[in-house]
Amino acid sequence: MVTRADIGVIGGSGFYSLLDDATEIEVATPYGPPSDVVTVGRIGERPVAFLPRHGRDHRFPPHRIPYRANLWALRSLGVRQVLAPSAVGSLRPELGPGTLVVPDQLVDRTSGRVQTYYDTDGVVHVAFADPYCPAGRAAAASTARSTGWDLADNGTLVVIEGPRFSTRAESRWFTANGWTIVGMTGFPESVLARELAMCYTSLSLVTDHDAGVEAGEGVTHEEVLAFFATNIARMRSLVTDVVTALPLDRACPCGNALDGIKLPFDLPE
Repeated sequence: MVTRADIGVIGGSGFYSLLDDATEIEVATPYGPPSDVVTVGRIGERPVAFLPRHGRDHRFPPHRIPYRANLWALRSLGVRQVLAPSAVGSLRPELGPGTLVVPDQLVDRTSGRVQTYYDTDGVVHVAFADPYCPAGRAAAASTARSTGWDLADNGTLVVIEGPRFSTRAESRWFTANGWTIVGMTGFPESVLARELAMCYTSLSLVTDHDAGVEAGEGVTHEEVLAFFATNIARMRSLVTDVVTALPLDRACPCGNALDGIKLPFDLPE
């Protein structure tokens, strides 16, 4: 029975399960319960923990997801590398539905979300210039390319508060700024991972063109889920392949994110 893992997968909309023959673990955290029980199993020889971001019944909207509890729960089970598949809207006419984007940058347009573990004792500033793990991104892009995905191996994800979609004016503004895709859940998840010295890699599946894009007509939640559902088997296969491609030993900067900084809580080792 596997009860610890070094790789974590946080499933997005429509991605509610991953592992066969897995152990369910309820994790109590200082920030309340995570979105759901964590399932732990193996993909090949790699121990993996899976957590559905919205809960298995999709009960948490983007602005209500217990992000701090989720990342703490994974880290407490030993996770050091996180893959984060999610559904996104495209801000580029050439990036149509079915494109996989592995972003290298992020813009935060959320409001009101708690985005740090360091909110009680003193002032702490964690470097976040490059929000995604370079080793994780390289493994994801190489795997997607070799398995035939339409791929954009860089780009900027702008994260909006939700739960509403963008207006046409907002979407055009995002595009004018040179941003690539838009989603609702990539932040604060990514910065919380950084504050726990975890690698974080986004696997962003384009489900639609955003409302302000020339090809866009606006989209409904049901349409997003329906498109993701038609691609879920392929997405699961990609995640499985990327898991096996991740480096066994971390040589990226992510593990040194907290050098000289003490966590505001104790984590099981």
